[in-house]
Amino acid sequence: MERRTIGAAALAVGAVGLGCMPMSWAYSGSRQRGDESLRALHRALDLGASLLDTADMYGPFTNELLVGRVLKERRADAFVSTKVGLLVGEQHIVANGRPGYVRRACDASLRRLQTDVIDLYQLHRADPEVPVEETWGAMAELVQAGKVRALGLCAVGARGGRRSGGRLYDATIRQLRRVQQVFPVSAVEAELSVWSPEALDALLPWCEARGVGFLAAMPLGNGFLTGTLTPGQGFEPDDMRARHPRFTAEMMAANQPIVAGLRRVAARHGDTVTAAQVALAWVLAQGRNVIPVPGTKQERWVTQNAAACGLRLAVRDLAEVSALPAARVSWE
Repeated sequence: MERRTIGAAALAVGAVGLGCMPMSWAYSGSRQRGDESLRALHRALDLGASLLDTADMYGPFTNELLVGRVLKERRADAFVSTKVGLLVGEQHIVANGRPGYVRRACDASLRRLQTDVIDLYQLHRADPEVPVEETWGAMAELVQAGKVRALGLCAVGARGGRRSGGRLYDATIRQLRRVQQVFPVSAVEAELSVWSPEALDALLPWCEARGVGFLAAMPLGNGFLTGTLTPGQGFEPDDMRARHPRFTAEMMAANQPIVAGLRRVAARHGDTVTAAQVALAWVLAQGRNVIPVPGTKQERWVTQNAAACGLRLAVRDLAEVSALPAARVSWE
């Protein structure tokens, strides 16, 4: 697989990563199977999709434990990214950016991941009660202690921005400017896909101008851009799509032209090319610092996603995908 670099330290990873969250968090619980997820993780590493993206809150904790079982055997093959800053309660999620907590959380993640160093440690969300510089300073100390190799920041404010009409990532860019004064940012993780291209406006250019890696979260639109979901199919109550404004039956039907457009482009590249691969290839084409991180728990989708790295979209293809209708949501 093609390799791309993250940050000033030029940390090399496969051009397509693997989002591990669906293996134990936010998607249908009845379909989460440990053995199947382990096969998916091993397949990703076999194919060179070395970036494994997890977080302590996924589960909580069980996702890191799962990834740790693979890292114990294949640490040299993997680039592990995990996150800190969110605590999961019974019915709520709260931020904790206190330096003491960050240090304890890192040690706990290292134990669960069965490794002595985290390649990329990301601040999941800033704590509104703690200056972000203090949280970031504690994370920088972990780099100096040899427990972490590089630091990253997850984007904030996207959903609210859609409703308010404001620029979606202004809050993230303000945070980035602040923490960059404390310790270099190596990567930013934010949503980027055919139906959520907002990061192209200001956030991705900010990263490109500073040599910061961009981890494209949800590059397949939570599964919608694969074309494998049926409008009105319904989702289990614990599946985040059951409450997502783009996954009502009405909106899934309204957004079918996007999938149809991806399929048209795929057809020009051969019978085996899929809409999902076109969607990933479009994300890959947005910049050399962009690494899509599609989430899955199935080996077959890992294989398909990794193959997107070899799909080269022509100028015509890229223009056609970029011109697809904007996604609609239920509040519209």
